[in-house]
Amino acid sequence: MLELAGIIILGIVAQWFAWRLKIPAILPLILIGLLVGPISTLLTPDGSKWIEPLWNGETGLFPGERLFNFVSLSIALILFEGGMTLKKDEIKNVGSVIYKLISWGSLITMATAGIAAHYVIGLNWPMSFLFSALIIVTGPTVITPILRNLAIKKDISTVLKWEGILIDPIGALAAVLVYEFITVGSTHGTEYTQEALIEFGKIIIIGVSIGFTTAYAFAMALKQKWIPHYLVNVVSLASVLGVFVLSDLFAHESGLLAVVIMGMVLGNMKIPVLKDVLHFKEAISILLISILFILLSANINVSDFELIYSWRTLLLFGIVVLIVRPLGVFLSTYKSGMQLNEKLFISWVGPRGIVAAGIASLFGLKLASQGVEGAEYITPLVFMIVLGTVLLNATTARLFARLSGVLLKRSEGILIVGASPPARLIATYLQNKDRRVVLIDSNTKHIENAKKLNLEAIACDIYSDDLVENIELNDIGYLMALTGSNTINEYAISKLKTHFGEQGAYRLISAEEMKDPNDNPENGLFSHTDDYINISEVVRDYPYINEVEIISKDHYSSILEATKNEIKTVPIFVKDLEGEIHIIPSNSGQLQVDEGFKLMYLGKKLDV
Repeated sequence: MLELAGIIILGIVAQWFAWRLKIPAILPLILIGLLVGPISTLLTPDGSKWIEPLWNGETGLFPGERLFNFVSLSIALILFEGGMTLKKDEIKNVGSVIYKLISWGSLITMATAGIAAHYVIGLNWPMSFLFSALIIVTGPTVITPILRNLAIKKDISTVLKWEGILIDPIGALAAVLVYEFITVGSTHGTEYTQEALIEFGKIIIIGVSIGFTTAYAFAMALKQKWIPHYLVNVVSLASVLGVFVLSDLFAHESGLLAVVIMGMVLGNMKIPVLKDVLHFKEAISILLISILFILLSANINVSDFELIYSWRTLLLFGIVVLIVRPLGVFLSTYKSGMQLNEKLFISWVGPRGIVAAGIASLFGLKLASQGVEGAEYITPLVFMIVLGTVLLNATTARLFARLSGVLLKRSEGILIVGASPPARLIATYLQNKDRRVVLIDSNTKHIENAKKLNLEAIACDIYSDDLVENIELNDIGYLMALTGSNTINEYAISKLKTHFGEQGAYRLISAEEMKDPNDNPENGLFSHTDDYINISEVVRDYPYINEVEIISKDHYSSILEATKNEIKTVPIFVKDLEGEIHIIPSNSGQLQVDEGFKLMYLGKKLDV
């Protein structure tokens, strides 16, 4: 009991420290696992571990195959949650690059890393390719913390995020294929190739079939309200576990594919209640990842480290980081339109995550228990790659981003809270001026209307943490709150200013503030004489944005005065001589203008 409680407590403490230090949680989790596992044997009088995952007859948490079963089910839940985050409309700009990275890139990584493991470490060919299949995966749980505080282009963040999510099941399947070759080969001797291909075909067909079928069945149950709301989360949990076990019964090791397919299908369905399921699965994933990493790290023995304690291991690590990863990226992005510096940065950032470590432990332990030659190298080698790449990328990603020139000098993107008609009109104008604009709103109808205009829009609750965690918004530097609720506008400023308002955070003034000329908030937006209702009426009657060149500062003042007198106009932006657009604050005197600047305003065209 003490050991189980300790693992959970230590896992959550490690997650908290990772959040505070802004590092991937995998680092403190692995270090804690190594401390309570192999390192503790150097501190105890009898050489025992503080936490022993495998039952050895006297101590240990999981007897027999129980540890393997727990790891398998945990990884299934983690992959299902990852599959649910896959939104096909998010990759329309860089889809071809991602597809090539997870297909050709995976093949290149598997081939080159396998050859390197064979000739550098001396592993036999089956073990070499099992190792290379396992290190294909990157993983969103390690990519996201590394990129979260880097202001880089959205396309780069999108490529790395989607590669990390999509490549998890691909790497897992590649490892399954090699594992099947090895296990079937050990059973059938030299006639294993055809047997393994047949087994792999069964995995693909049954995994995809069961995944699709159960996803649509679960979706129908939700739509028909056959499941009460308070049971949706636990039923989804039971469904994922059931799908994994059922698929494995029909085709061994097909469960991982089935749950990923199920997650992907459900994630792209428009069922509101699925948001609650995703949040629940995210919480479960955090808990499972915390437990798994400590367990798997603690399960390693000092003798495992002695196996890989040589210069050859360091050479293999260098080949994986400096040759294998860049080769896969550059060949996958050939003729993609990506710049050289972008390819270099993507090549550098390739940390391995939970799926690599989890499946490595699972297969490595199984094969070692069967006495397969070289199996004892798999777990420590993969853990070395996982820990080494995460440490390397976590400590050097910002420096390399700056050296390669992908780190933005200024975050010029604009986040607009609210997707009402005024917000959509303003966003369309800015997007046509080559500014990245993202609209957020909890009103799904507003979001749908925004997407019809080809605007980037996200349906989300301003009170959730989804936005802050979204690495694809790292290039956002301006925040404009344009909703009809002053409470929401003020909350958006207070919560999101530090994340998305580096260059400026503004909100519409309230009706009460508009009545008092002296009550002009510091972060007021556009005009002190126009609140949300006024602006909405202007856009309803005159849905246009006009431009007028400023002849002098007095001319600028006269135009602003004219917009105050004319109830159907609202000043919004000023464009300087270099073409940069500046947001007009409600205290318009704060903005310095010169001759040749242009003023943009909503509504009726003025005769000025």
